Amino acid sequence: MSEQDIQNDGVGEGEPEIADMADAVADIPPDRLAIDPRSDYFDADLLGRGVGIRFKGAQRTNVEEYCVSEGWIRVQAGKAMDRRGRPLTVKLIGPVEAWYEDLGEDAPARTG
Repeated sequence: MSEQDIQNDGVGEGEPEIADMADAVADIPPDRLAIDPRSDYFDADLLGRGVGIRFKGAQRTNVEEYCVSEGWIRVQAGKAMDRRGRPLTVKLIGPVEAWYEDLGEDAPARTG
């Protein structure tokens, strides 16, 4: 047997590599993410990559927080502020998709 026969023994042909699957999973944003540093769902490293959000088929750029599995986003309600100076938000319900913008248009997306 040659070295190439040992490497290509027919096992797993046509199946994606485990490392490729792990990379694909790592390239899907979390189910829930927030831009407020006081939130439990805040992650500066993930936000630094840029997360794109599509809500009800339209790309949104004003999302404060999202949850794909529960199907909602939270957006600022105009210029209104609460008594602590934080923006008032409104929860909108509908289908949500999330992806990393640094991966381009063909990026794997988390859909709910």
